[in-house]
Amino acid sequence: MFWPALPVRWLCVPELARSQIYEGGCLCGAVRYRLSGSPLHSVICHCLSCRRAGGAPTVAWLTFERTRFEWLSGRAQPYVSSPGVLRCFCGSCGSPLSYENEASPGTIDVTTASLDDANRFPPTREVWLEHKLSWQGANPALEPFARDSAAGP
Repeated sequence: MFWPALPVRWLCVPELARSQIYEGGCLCGAVRYRLSGSPLHSVICHCLSCRRAGGAPTVAWLTFERTRFEWLSGRAQPYVSSPGVLRCFCGSCGSPLSYENEASPGTIDVTTASLDDANRFPPTREVWLEHKLSWQGANPALEPFARDSAAGP
């Protein structure tokens, strides 16, 4: 079950993961977060929901174990975008920040471009290509998936 209001510090980063710390936040700086360790996945998503939430032809996402994520400052605004899916954004500037799915309770996705160093984790996969806009080209350097990468190419 998703929670309607997220506390500023609601999760602690494990001590062992503190060696690889990455931070990010929204455009206006009101909401900040911290990640530790390495992402499980780095993808470009073409799905309709991500396109509309991001106002862009694609959205880049990093998937991390939930225990390696924490909100540092501000209060991200939650929005249930579809059954079982919670997206968080900055209530001041509107920057999309995170995605959570009840089907994967142990992970959280953060928008790659919201990282302070967005070049740190380049994408390796493109997902939901069956939803790709006709004028948007696929990247041949990335592993392609018609739907999500869990379903296979």
